[in-house]
Amino acid sequence: MARVFGACRVLMAAKAASSPNAASSAKEGTGKLKTSGILKPLPVTQAMKEFVGASEISRPDVVKKIWEHIKANNLQNPANKREIQCDKKLKTIFQGRDKIGMLEMAKLITPHFLKPN
Repeated sequence: MARVFGACRVLMAAKAASSPNAASSAKEGTGKLKTSGILKPLPVTQAMKEFVGASEISRPDVVKKIWEHIKANNLQNPANKREIQCDKKLKTIFQGRDKIGMLEMAKLITPHFLKPN
C-alpha cells in the first residue's frame, strides 16, 4: 500500500515541477505579499489609536485586540455570551455604550477607520 502512495507522490512532485505556474508561484513566495481589502492597514481615529496602540491597523487585527481585552478582563456576560459589558476603555471606542452585542462590534468600529489619503 505504501508503494502505491509513494508512486503517486513522485508523480505529483514531477507534475508540480514541470508546471509553468510553479516558477511564477516560487517567485511570488519570495516577495512581499500586497495586502488589500479588509487586511489592508488603515489609519484610525485617536480613540482607536489609544486602544490598539497603533496609528494604522487592519480590521481583523482591531477585532483581535478587542477580543483579547474582553477575554482578559472577563467582560462577556456569563448569562448571555453574545453580550459584552463595556468597561471604561471599551466605552471610548463603542460610543459610550454600557453593553453591546458581539454582532454590533463591526458596525461600531467602522467610524474609527479613516479614509486613506
